[in-house]
This record gives sequence, structure tokens and C-alpha cells, in this order.
Amino acid sequence: MTQAVQRELGPHTKGLVLHWAAGYDFLAWLLLRGRERAFRERLLTLAGVEAGESVLDIGCGTGTLAIAAAGHVGPQGSVSGIDASTEMIARARRKAAKAGVGVVFELAPAERLPFSDGRFDLVLSTLMLHHLPRNTRQQCAREVRRVLKPGGRILVVDFGRPQARHGLLAHFHRHGHVAVEDVEAVLADAGLDVIRSGAVGVRDLQFVLSAKRA
Repeated sequence: MTQAVQRELGPHTKGLVLHWAAGYDFLAWLLLRGRERAFRERLLTLAGVEAGESVLDIGCGTGTLAIAAAGHVGPQGSVSGIDASTEMIARARRKAAKAGVGVVFELAPAERLPFSDGRFDLVLSTLMLHHLPRNTRQQCAREVRRVLKPGGRILVVDFGRPQARHGLLAHFHRHGHVAVEDVEAVLADAGLDVIRSGAVGVRDLQFVLSAKRA
């Protein structure tokens, strides 16, 4: 992202934080060419979300994926979302209220999750990891392992090795990427076993699905 939509939050987090909540959903629409719903369903299918599960969305942005996950876990499940941007969390809460779903959104950094050990069946991380320095990624991965239940899963989706781009989207995509091998290594170092990885099927987005040993 350009400096106009990205800045450091100081001691709250060592990562870069997006504060441009008003334009974030429009940017997602541009990136996905209006196929956001199909994209969300693709991610939730990759994650294997089931009814009754507890789900955490790290770097939830404006809450779109977390709200979609709530429809999959149903009334017996629960969904939480965290982000380090007050603007993103405020917009996510408004969207959840409008949708009539009970997703809980909290202001928190990815490297210090405000949850008890073994709370979640599933953690989602979408287009967030590349905003964190390597040491912070490792800290985040350790926190994910801590809050996962034994056998719990994490799905990481991020930009892989960049392809040549031109035009408006090229301008917005200069903020970085994480090679899928690096994601696998960070998760493995934290004690999470890689189940599978590969292309999401949208541009150069890659996914890694890992699990905490039971």
C-alpha cells in the first residue's frame, strides 16, 4: 500500500497497519473483480469450516470474512476478529450489526492475541502476514499455536511471489508478498504441521493450511 493508507501504529504493533477502512472494501472489489463472495467461500472451504466451531480472524480488516464465517459455524459456533486499526474495527462492528450476526471484533495486534490458551478450532489470516516483519511473524505464529485447540487449524492466505502487473492494481500491490515456503517455515517453526498448500486460484494468492498437533 502507499503511505497514504498505511502507517506504523507505534508500540501497539511492530507491523504495518491499514487505516483506510472507507476504501478497503472498494479495493477488495477491484482486486477480485467483483467476485468477493466466491472468494470468501473459497477460503472457508479451504479452511474446512464446520458448524459449531470457534473461529478467529487475525487482521480481520473490515470484517467481511469473519461475518461470512459466522454463517458457516451457525448459532452453536462463535467468531472473533482482531485488527490493529481502530478504523477497521469500527467499520467491522457496523457491518456485523447491519448483518445481524454476533461476531466479536476487538482492537489487538497479531503478535499479542487477547485470548486464552486453546480457545479456537480455526484461525484465519488473510493478506496480513506480509505486513509483519519476520520476527513479528514468528511471534504471531507462536500466538496462533497457543490459542488453537489441539488439532486446531490455521489457514494463511497471502500474496506469493509477485507477477508482472500494470495499471491501478499494480500501484496498490507494491506493499509486499510472502513466499509460500516462508509461510510454511514460520508455521513449522512454531510447532504447526503443514497439511497442504498451493494456489488459491485468484491472481497470485497462495494458501497454507496447518494444524496444531492433537
